[in-house]
Amino acid sequence: MDLQGKRVAYITLGCKLNFSETSTIRRDLERAGTVSVGEEEEAEIVVINTCSVTDMAEKKGRQVIRKIARRSPGARVVVVGCYAQLRGEELRAIEGVHLVLGADEKFSVADRLRGRQGRLPCDAPGLERFDPACSYGDRTRGFLKIQDGCDYSCSYCTIPGARGKSRSASIQQVMEMAREAAGSGVKEIILTGVNTGDFGRRSGETFLDLLQALDRMEGGAERYRVSSIEPNLLTGEIIDFVASSRRFMPHFHVPLQSGSDEVLALMGRRYTRDLFADRVERARARIPDVFIGVDVIAGMRGETDELFEESLRFISGLAVSRLHVFPYSERSGTRALSIPRVVPVVERRRRVEALLAVSDEKIAGFYRRFEGHTRPVLFEEGDGPSRGFTDNYIRVVLPRDPSLVNRIEPVRLEASNMEF
Repeated sequence: MDLQGKRVAYITLGCKLNFSETSTIRRDLERAGTVSVGEEEEAEIVVINTCSVTDMAEKKGRQVIRKIARRSPGARVVVVGCYAQLRGEELRAIEGVHLVLGADEKFSVADRLRGRQGRLPCDAPGLERFDPACSYGDRTRGFLKIQDGCDYSCSYCTIPGARGKSRSASIQQVMEMAREAAGSGVKEIILTGVNTGDFGRRSGETFLDLLQALDRMEGGAERYRVSSIEPNLLTGEIIDFVASSRRFMPHFHVPLQSGSDEVLALMGRRYTRDLFADRVERARARIPDVFIGVDVIAGMRGETDELFEESLRFISGLAVSRLHVFPYSERSGTRALSIPRVVPVVERRRRVEALLAVSDEKIAGFYRRFEGHTRPVLFEEGDGPSRGFTDNYIRVVLPRDPSLVNRIEPVRLEASNMEF
């Protein structure tokens, strides 16, 4: 297929890591002569980057693929991402799908469309190559992939099967990508990965080494964030560094998953709730204004009513800013399926609602703390009112002013301009 002048639309489902990879695929296809268009515009090629973290994520992926195939029957539909790696044959059976590329093939979309031979998705243990990726040119903030894969094998999770072993870029590679993104106008870079704190484990470099290098690097972004870090890898040294950093924002996203040690053991997590509480307390003590987001799973197999109430009490007492709550999703091939007690779906939903109510209280309380304060806000592109985030991740909305886009400006925070 001759790619010159072909109109290509991109759809990204799932995490920040997927956004960084879609952006890299887009730039590669643009270098091959294609023209990028919006996902609702007429396109000759549609690239769909999928997620497989839950059964609902896979269902959404199938719905999107079928919708695109019906809407644009003449388009070549290319499916990449975690769903493509885990269930490639299932996706190939969907009418209208032209290419399904697994983890080792996702960055060869241009070559495959040209007709060059590629490989079927390989088994996860064979996924050892690190492919750099960074999103820029399509949004104000850039997502920079520093690490991929995971060696943790939590009992409920399919990600090791979808993305393989933990591996990462070198510090030098990350710095080069950060300079390139900053040179394109990106003011803030979010460091992304499956397990970011595992950065450099095989090379002898450390995550802290990387943060320090980016902080002192000339020509980098004005602001950096860490997208997510395991609590057992969020060391006191990393917290202390962020507290003193010129460029790293007072913001941590730390997955907890449960506030019960018994459920954490069933999940195969590598920490206790006391360790988690210690990390939160240290972060709050060193960085009083810090925003702490927390992932929680409701209704894990084996989570009795009593264990859930124990977890809810623990989470309610944590000095965190917001919860990201997910119902437990049964995934084929995971060890969790051998745990005998299944929480009914209706009860999982009830537990999600209870946790979301706690989250609403926490984010409202966090925002109230900063009413009347002035914080730097990076304003983003978009239609409608001008929106952006403070350094400590408070979302701000002001009357539309296009001149604010991609600028960092001080804003006095009021109840009327903070958006949950």
